[in-house]
Amino acid sequence: MATSCIKKDDNKQKWEDTEFPLVCETCLGDSPYVRMTKLPHGKPCAVCAVPFTVFAWQAGTRGRLKKVEICRSCATSKNVCQVCIYDLQYGLPVQVRDKVLAECGDAGGAPGSTELAIPQSDPNRAWYNASRDRAIEAGRAGGTGMVNEEADRKLRAMARMEPRYERNLPKICSFYARGECNRGTTCPFRHVMPRDRDDPLAKQNTKDRFYGSHHPV
Repeated sequence: MATSCIKKDDNKQKWEDTEFPLVCETCLGDSPYVRMTKLPHGKPCAVCAVPFTVFAWQAGTRGRLKKVEICRSCATSKNVCQVCIYDLQYGLPVQVRDKVLAECGDAGGAPGSTELAIPQSDPNRAWYNASRDRAIEAGRAGGTGMVNEEADRKLRAMARMEPRYERNLPKICSFYARGECNRGTTCPFRHVMPRDRDDPLAKQNTKDRFYGSHHPV
């Protein structure tokens, strides 16, 4: 019944429904066995606001629960992981990748590298998303799909493709930092003191990471 109702609504037909997320090896974790939960149309994409399928899983033996933050279409258009928003080919932040491409005169290899305002009205947002989907189908999107030799050489020299599982560790317990946590070893968060309370990496925005602007990398 729910499926038939969705198909009758033209806007809901544009909602994304996928079978598997587009994620990097780091975000999957160090365990060869990954059990995911799938929630169709679980939340709107942090970039384009289209409801999409939300996947969540335990990232490895010591990792925290992770879930996708942007839809697969947006991730494909920039060739990034749906969770950490890092480039899938070179393992670099979008801001670093797009800066190298621009310096090498190959900004066209990174579609959408400039920040465009997502339309707020439903008709304009639908047109924006349809244009993006057509670009993906035509092979004109995908971040670093086609780059010149100089840009590729620089990006490969900077590439960080080895898994960095420390990024999956649980977040720091804020109660422990204040000396108020009484859970002890049962606390799901890390009992370590923050190195810098004003660390800019602690305040990151998904859209900024996606567009490569105002990202403290």
